[in-house]
Amino acid sequence: MGIIAWMVIGLLAGAIAKLLMPGKDPGGIVITMLIGIAGGLLGGWLGKVVLGIDSVNGFFDLSTWIAAVIGSMILLALYRVIAGNRSHRHA
Repeated sequence: MGIIAWMVIGLLAGAIAKLLMPGKDPGGIVITMLIGIAGGLLGGWLGKVVLGIDSVNGFFDLSTWIAAVIGSMILLALYRVIAGNRSHRHA
């Protein structure tokens, strides 16, 4: 996949992950896209390592989108844990 495809998948997967996990998250379209791209990479890697499948097959493949959304949700959950600990420490 090309860089434009990764950006589109990242933006949409990040937005879907934020919709599925409402809450206070880093905002903005660029941050959402970066979370989605990193989530796609994480989801693809986890699919390969844990399930032994190539989950990033192409732009129109459902497994690519599922991996990207799940990876993005994992990153959002990690962000909330880290940001939550940081805000409690300063309060």
